[in-house]
Amino acid sequence: QVQLVESGGGLVQPGGSLRLSCAISGFTSDHYAIGWFRQARGKERELVADITDSRWTHYADSVKGRFTISRDNAKNTVYLQMNNLKPEDTATYYCNAAGTYSGGYYYPSRYWGQGTQVTVSS
Repeated sequence: QVQLVESGGGLVQPGGSLRLSCAISGFTSDHYAIGWFRQARGKERELVADITDSRWTHYADSVKGRFTISRDNAKNTVYLQMNNLKPEDTATYYCNAAGTYSGGYYYPSRYWGQGTQVTVSS
């Protein structure tokens, strides 16, 4: 049974940093890609960053230069380091595992975590 559990969200002031974690279990190998998505209130869920099993990374334009996605296969965990946070980064953040790529875009699988709330406010 595949499980994804996010953690690390919270309230932070603009310009601050947070590191989100997603602990993944239930896969028999490390050969899968992972994506971080977010959904702000009243908006559609959007892809923030993704990482392949070879550790190629991709970022949404809105977070390039501020967010870094990484994975530690030994710990079965993927991270999203978020720096210089802005109020528009406020959202619930979700990780997704074993999605597929088409045209360079990560399409999510049915494997989602429960989400972690990030609020950027002074």
